[in-house]
Amino acid sequence: MSSQANIDSILKENRMFEPSAAFSSTAHIKSLEEYQRIFKEAEENPDAFWSQIASELHWFRKWDQVLEWELPWAKWFVGGQLNISYNCLDRHLSTWRRNKAALIWEGEPGEVRTYTYQQLHSEVCKFANVLKSLGVQKGDRVAIYMGMTPELPVAMLACARIGATHSIIFGGFSATALIDRINDAQAVAVITQDGAYRRGNEVKLKPAVDEALAACPSVKTVVVYKRTDAEMKMKWGRDHWWHELMENASDDCPAEPLDSEHPLYILYTSGSTGKPKGLLHTTGGYAVSTYLTAKWVFDLKDEDVYWCTADIGWVTGHSYIVYGPLQNGATALMYEGAPNHPAPDRFWQIIERHKVNIFYTAPTAIRAFMKWGEQYPRKYAMKSLRLLGSVGEPINPEAWMWYREMIGRGRCPIVDTWWQTETGAIMITPLPGAIATKPGSATKPFPGIIADVVTKQGDSVPAGSGGYLVIKRPWPSMARTIYGDPDRYVQQYWSEIPGVYFAGDGARKDADGYFWIMGRVDDVINVSGHRLSTMEVESALVAHPMVAEAAVVARPDDIKGQGIVAFVTLESGNASADELKDELKKWVVKEIGALARPDEIRFTDALPKTRSGKIMRRLLREIATSGEAKGDMTTLEDFSVLAALREDEE
Repeated sequence: MSSQANIDSILKENRMFEPSAAFSSTAHIKSLEEYQRIFKEAEENPDAFWSQIASELHWFRKWDQVLEWELPWAKWFVGGQLNISYNCLDRHLSTWRRNKAALIWEGEPGEVRTYTYQQLHSEVCKFANVLKSLGVQKGDRVAIYMGMTPELPVAMLACARIGATHSIIFGGFSATALIDRINDAQAVAVITQDGAYRRGNEVKLKPAVDEALAACPSVKTVVVYKRTDAEMKMKWGRDHWWHELMENASDDCPAEPLDSEHPLYILYTSGSTGKPKGLLHTTGGYAVSTYLTAKWVFDLKDEDVYWCTADIGWVTGHSYIVYGPLQNGATALMYEGAPNHPAPDRFWQIIERHKVNIFYTAPTAIRAFMKWGEQYPRKYAMKSLRLLGSVGEPINPEAWMWYREMIGRGRCPIVDTWWQTETGAIMITPLPGAIATKPGSATKPFPGIIADVVTKQGDSVPAGSGGYLVIKRPWPSMARTIYGDPDRYVQQYWSEIPGVYFAGDGARKDADGYFWIMGRVDDVINVSGHRLSTMEVESALVAHPMVAEAAVVARPDDIKGQGIVAFVTLESGNASADELKDELKKWVVKEIGALARPDEIRFTDALPKTRSGKIMRRLLREIATSGEAKGDMTTLEDFSVLAALREDEE
């Protein structure tokens, strides 16, 4: 953060939607007054608040102290012992939920499998015994590189059951990305599959593992789940078939009592240095936060079918496909493939077929649905839906309204959630029965989370001003460190702004205390001394009826310091033209002012994105500035998008 200045906020949004009386009457948190009371209690006595929530879970030994805090090092539920696999599975087996669906899975080719809590427990115990038979012990690191099949949560929960720390690597990363992550964690085993299905094609996974392991001496064992039946090379003594090992495995494997601070998982996220950083999450605090946020934010009920569309390779999948929902005894849906295969109505078909009640997806996906056209969702009634959620990046008001009207049919509240890999669980969000929503705002902090918008010096900014989004107190699911690099953890998250957690996002707080996330502060553009959020300029562009998606970046400008370059994808059927470029520039001026007028607009069929759907603005900045993109590209989904942008440049 080179500039001391605050971020200018120029986006104005006045629409507001109250929760319906019918929704509020059955919600876990029923009114604004109830939210305010709970929030105040949690703020004034956090130990009592978190202690009460933690006691809803199963502990082998109760904690001696709720929090031990020595900035920036936290220990939660000190002295307590629990097992998150036990809390996801065993604790439901003594109730009627043992015969309830825990996971419903749909493969891209169309097959469906359902696991009750009892069946999932049995599979997890068997695979935990498989791991033990292969010599995997408590404290070992296990890399999991799989597609979206039920065997992935089985592998996670089996690791957690025996106290092995899992490191899930998204099943689309290259061998190079695998090498970095496996070696950093010194993983002793890799769990993978022959391949997975994506847009009708087979994504080969095992060959990437074979390539990577030539440079990963710590790995002794590979377990391969057979999904696509492709021809595979198996290395004798190292590689084992999942189904063969499971055949004779016992389904009796008591969960290991683990210290509350026992490392549950490492999750790697791209680092600005090009070296991925492994965020380490521990067991007790993470269990408590994911349990409570899943329950209150999604207003989970026993009869709900809940679908989070994220990949389990990302933190959203860890927290809100597996650990959060299963601790609540919910029914979680998993889908293997792409949203537009075999046609752009696949998601709506799944919602209709499985009678999904809660749907949690990313703004990027929503903008793709908008681009594909409303004829696809209109084919389906989707009457089962009662709550919609958004995750991954700030959602622009236009996409929020489309989501509300086209998918929710005007009756479903939207929970727009702000959180990060580092936070482990949702931090700022509406509670859907209690908090009125505004299109594009994540609304208010979750009880127990003390958030603020501040200057570089740490002073709160006035309502309506932009600044740096910080969390002022520790919370249970916070990452404990960057694995193997504690200095980097302190430097990156606790040193920029004195005494508080800052992870790089800008925001503003309005007069009602609502938070508006403005995106990464390194995505801020400095125009003639004014610091503008790229997200706000993008929102203005997407509000134009012909625009499906936009990404805005800065490039050096001799006069203004920085100029604005907008990469724009049009709605299908709209041809790009020079006149439209002028019209869009005028449109931005009309929407948010002359200061935000783009210097250049480039039309493109697609934007470079990570495999979790986030736009890689860093690469666009490099193209806008030099015509070439360099740096870490391991998370880029489609390299042809970059090639097309480079050609346009030439």
